Amino acid sequence: MSPSDAVTTDTLVYGRADDLDLLADRYGPSEGAGSGQAVVMVHGGAWTSNDRLSPAVLCRELASAGYTVFSLDFRDGRNGKHPCAVRDITAAIRCIRSRADEFGIDAARIGLIGSSSGGHLALLAAIQPDIEAHRGTAVVGAPDAEQASAAVNCVVALWPVSDPLHRFNYARRVGRDELIAAHRRYYRDEEHMREASVQRALANGEAQRLPPLLVVQPGEDANVPREMTLELVSAYQDAGGVLNYLFLPGLPHGFAYQASAETTRLAGDILTFLARHL
Repeated sequence: MSPSDAVTTDTLVYGRADDLDLLADRYGPSEGAGSGQAVVMVHGGAWTSNDRLSPAVLCRELASAGYTVFSLDFRDGRNGKHPCAVRDITAAIRCIRSRADEFGIDAARIGLIGSSSGGHLALLAAIQPDIEAHRGTAVVGAPDAEQASAAVNCVVALWPVSDPLHRFNYARRVGRDELIAAHRRYYRDEEHMREASVQRALANGEAQRLPPLLVVQPGEDANVPREMTLELVSAYQDAGGVLNYLFLPGLPHGFAYQASAETTRLAGDILTFLARHL
């Protein structure tokens, strides 16, 4: 039996918005093997596709190492506009923090992971956890859950679309019509994309927090231009944040959604980072 075979799963409602129940799949380590540390997982999909099941392989890798992982569904371009997804993510963190005893976790040790567009959303939630623009989703939790902070101890950004306007212009330049259409579904216009840039928020001093950050960039990523990621790295450091940058030659965008030796190695790198900061 592989370690991930011992992982338990269930589904919970963490929030409500626009008459929708917002769901999370909880991956728990085998009984007695938990570390008491939680990770919130935010899937990618160009803000218009995929769901909480998409990163299941990585969720199981982390849960088998002792972490309790919550993989989220949230509103996106299929049923809303930015920043609805970030509001849902911060609501999930508040829910998890307020129900820490129920979940067998330490409310003071929560990490956040996002991939692709989910990396963008996770970064915004991590640096601006409690601003008014990122509130508004009803939290299903303890009576005082709405007042809980959505701050996290650390954040992992896997191939993040950290500057939506930069990526939109890249998609136009290389003829990626499906990415162009996805941007237009989640953002009102190009100015809306510019406002949503993590780099812009950092440069303008708008970050409430700068938790330790791990940025991962695959070398053959056709969806996320490398120069955009390097701009994120510089902006985070210039703002005073501490980060690790991991470059993975030869690997494509989103590879960790599939089981492979490379995914297992990446999980090991993430676990090393989480152990240091959680």
